[in-house]
Amino acid sequence: MNFLSVLLPEEIVREEKAGNFETAKKILKERLSEKLPEPLRKRFEYEFERIDRIVKDYPYDERKAEDLFYKSINHASQGEFEHLVQNGMLDYMLIDGKRYFEKRFVQNLTFQSADYAKRYENKRNEVRELVNGRISELVNGDKPRRYTVTAEESLTLKKDLDAKLLKCWLPFPMEKSPILSAKVIDCDHDYKLSSKSENVTLYMEDKPQVGTTFKVKFEYTIEEQISKVDPLKVSKNVPKRYLKEIPPHIVFSPYVKSLTSDIVGKEENPYLKAKKIYEWITQNVKYSYMHAYSTYDVSLVDFAISNLKGDCGVQALTFITMCRIAGIPSRWESGWFINPIDASPHDWAYFYVKPYGWLPVDPSFGGSRSGELRDFYFGNLDAFRMIANSNFMVDFDPPKKYIRSDPYDNQVGELETEKENIYYGDFETKIDVISFQKSL
Repeated sequence: MNFLSVLLPEEIVREEKAGNFETAKKILKERLSEKLPEPLRKRFEYEFERIDRIVKDYPYDERKAEDLFYKSINHASQGEFEHLVQNGMLDYMLIDGKRYFEKRFVQNLTFQSADYAKRYENKRNEVRELVNGRISELVNGDKPRRYTVTAEESLTLKKDLDAKLLKCWLPFPMEKSPILSAKVIDCDHDYKLSSKSENVTLYMEDKPQVGTTFKVKFEYTIEEQISKVDPLKVSKNVPKRYLKEIPPHIVFSPYVKSLTSDIVGKEENPYLKAKKIYEWITQNVKYSYMHAYSTYDVSLVDFAISNLKGDCGVQALTFITMCRIAGIPSRWESGWFINPIDASPHDWAYFYVKPYGWLPVDPSFGGSRSGELRDFYFGNLDAFRMIANSNFMVDFDPPKKYIRSDPYDNQVGELETEKENIYYGDFETKIDVISFQKSL
């Protein structure tokens, strides 16, 4: 996806910003008939797909969005929806001259405003109390625990496809610390477990027809991670592998380099530099749902430090990028946030300091907490995780032919046929937490 760093011509950008996507596609088609540098050609070819993905992220016209708002927010007054639109509080874009609203615009409103969070009914508070209770126990000296988790994930195709073969890659827990063991309990297809060390998938095949479902039940054991670091014992000698840029998102732009320098200041200790970066992100970058990462043609890190918002993955990427600029090896990790109540995709990070090795960091969990609970997520990690990816932008095994729905990660699964990628919206995913038990 390095070609996303190539800038689009101004006439295409102008039409896209105005919501004239069909005009933009027409210009792209004309430009592709010309002789072009190969990176620019790849950029143009992908732009057709990116436009389609952007439009799918904004499914609600104004009437449907207003109805959804009043159904979701308790005690909403007449005219409140339009007031929020006029004040830039709701995420919408113009498509062919009409407003269309982002699929999670209501949830994002609750992240911006504590009042709307209270008026929006969901499971967030119940899960938060569960996590905070366990973290408080660890902070107050309770010994780390191990948990054995049984879960079932499924992916179902929602339409018939004109193709011969449907290929599926589902995420699977990697048997790597802090996951001590992982095994398949039951799978409804023959499968191949990938040999990749930095992402793990179950690969399966079936017919591309509506209702085709891939389902797997698995079990794994995971332990909580607690570190005790003496900054005075930290060495400056570090491995260099995880200090590089990975375009288009882990990029050392002038702004992020300047900001990192301001945050770190004159500090030379790697551990304390990483802590300064963590503290800045958790106190300045507010949590917000993002569009599909594949639709961004700018660095997600530059987006975060310009808009001062971002989801778990964007906050993790910001931490990773700033650490690498500061000379601290850092890497990606992701999979699910999973607990006895529910499960959902989640991302976090690790940084390396000698002699302590790799230490976990979760900026989004830390940023939504304060005091000792915020401090906990710098260097420590709960066990409410299913880990499927330990690096960013890693190819699958077997490799995928077409650009993935998420080119950078795999948390909910991917589909393709011999003809095309199958994008979100054409399939649905489900995660069931069967058991989450303390291990003896």
